[in-house]
Amino acid sequence: MHISPSTLSFLSDLKNNNNREWFQENRDLYEAAHQNVKDFVAALIVSLSKIDPYINDDIPVSKCLFRIYRDTRFSKDKTPYKNWFGAGISVAGRKLNGPEYYLHIAPETSFIAGGYWRPEKEHLAAIRQEIDYNGDVFKTVISAKEFQKYCTLDFDDKLKKAPSGYDPDHPEIEFLKLKSFTASHRVKDNHLTSKNALQYLMEPIKAMQDFKLFLHRALD
Repeated sequence: MHISPSTLSFLSDLKNNNNREWFQENRDLYEAAHQNVKDFVAALIVSLSKIDPYINDDIPVSKCLFRIYRDTRFSKDKTPYKNWFGAGISVAGRKLNGPEYYLHIAPETSFIAGGYWRPEKEHLAAIRQEIDYNGDVFKTVISAKEFQKYCTLDFDDKLKKAPSGYDPDHPEIEFLKLKSFTASHRVKDNHLTSKNALQYLMEPIKAMQDFKLFLHRALD
């Protein structure tokens, strides 16, 4: 199972023709690309269920996929369509308030990610507390050889100052400042369209397992 080159071609064409007229004229291309992504995500869910106790193989793909239609009501950008496909994979599909996977498919900018983006207040406090209590464990997880080889921890979404209740000189202060806890891996187009695409994705996914499980433990 893999992403078809035609799916990436459709997304490239959509980026250059992001209007309703073009989309309707090429709706058959969209339907084919959407089905390709749907089939790929279904296969990925099955592979995930074999290594992650928090993923079941019967998670409905329809609950994981994001719509291609943009909500332009409060945006200056009025283009009607996203020029990417995305899927949030968890027991609650894309709507889980907890650790999950995210697959982003777009020409030259595809990636797979795992973790917890923008945790709700109580969850964020729990994760920070776990890092406070078990900072050595967290550092061991993110310094592991396979994690370092395949994954990048996102430091862009963070506070400028120490969070309330934590000393600015805390040894793990840079981790405690994080507002999101996500690790990602960029996926090349030729890997995504290879017949071994699932195997390529599973390597970074396996590498981020301990990171994702650390977050689960913090919430459990």
